[in-house]
Amino acid sequence: MYLDFFKLREHPFELTPDSDFLYLSKAHARAKAYLDYAIWNRDGFVVITGEVGAGKTTLIQKFLSERDENVVVAKIFQTQLSETEFLQSVLNEFGIKQFSGSKVELMDALNNFLVNKFPQSSQLVLIVDEAQNLSDAVLEEIRMLSGLETRKEKILHVVLVGQPELKERLESPEHAQLLQRVRLRFHLGGLSETEMRGYILHRLRVAGAAHGNLFADNTFPVIYQYTGGMPRLINTLCDTAMTCAFVDELPTITANVIKTAIEELQWAPFKRRVRVAPVQKTPALGDHQELLKLLRDNRQLLAMLGVKLGQLDAITPALTGMAHKIIAIEEQVRRIANHVESGTALPKLPQAKSGNR
Repeated sequence: MYLDFFKLREHPFELTPDSDFLYLSKAHARAKAYLDYAIWNRDGFVVITGEVGAGKTTLIQKFLSERDENVVVAKIFQTQLSETEFLQSVLNEFGIKQFSGSKVELMDALNNFLVNKFPQSSQLVLIVDEAQNLSDAVLEEIRMLSGLETRKEKILHVVLVGQPELKERLESPEHAQLLQRVRLRFHLGGLSETEMRGYILHRLRVAGAAHGNLFADNTFPVIYQYTGGMPRLINTLCDTAMTCAFVDELPTITANVIKTAIEELQWAPFKRRVRVAPVQKTPALGDHQELLKLLRDNRQLLAMLGVKLGQLDAITPALTGMAHKIIAIEEQVRRIANHVESGTALPKLPQAKSGNR
């Protein structure tokens, strides 16, 4: 739309991942180095996590565009799959058209392919994007696949890429064995404001901009305030701003143009839009059964406390007493807070009775 107006060859801020536009910030360069090291040194299992829109998929596309012809890669981008569907997808990506058979038969076919193909290829790689959506059963299948090895080398190298939930899941007790197989891990966050400026100028150069002052200096702090340095959000805001400037026939994107684009997008500042982890509902403290169920479900907590499941009933009275004390403390804190907000004098707290210190 605005290419001729700004004298560009292509759109600089497309949302689709394009490895030609990858900007290697310090974090992205390090993540790519981890990928290269793990694959070329036959080092097994890599996990890369990052916030939504941090550039994970673009990084993977860059890695794939540079791979040697002897590297055979299976790429899985649809991850809401059953175990059978996942194995069928991996076989299909490796060029094996086997869409029937039991899970055992599919796994056997995949294992045979990997063992037979390994001597012919320099590397066999499985890349799974959006891996946070994988079921526990599929993660277990991946763990089993990652265990294939010769006396000296791993046969299949696995790269899991996903949102921060993937990191949380892998660190849960249920996936302790899988996490032990992970050789390298890296997390991608937002760019710094300096990196964000470099990112914008880099994409403009790749798109054919003749000069680097298409965006005025006063735009960058505003862009950072509303994007938090997240590449996908930067692309959305900059593309919208360039469209606004084109419509108004403005040759330079100024801070006012950015603010107009923000109004078009109806965005609040990034810090007010960041994802907040949902607060888990706490069972009523007087509900013994709910409290016991919570403890039974949290085996890690029980292990820390040194409590065995059979001992729960014995400690119920103590838990109940603690619950009532917590309720009393919460009530006192609530009253104090209300008086502080209203500016009224604090009431006298009840004196502790002798013997209850």
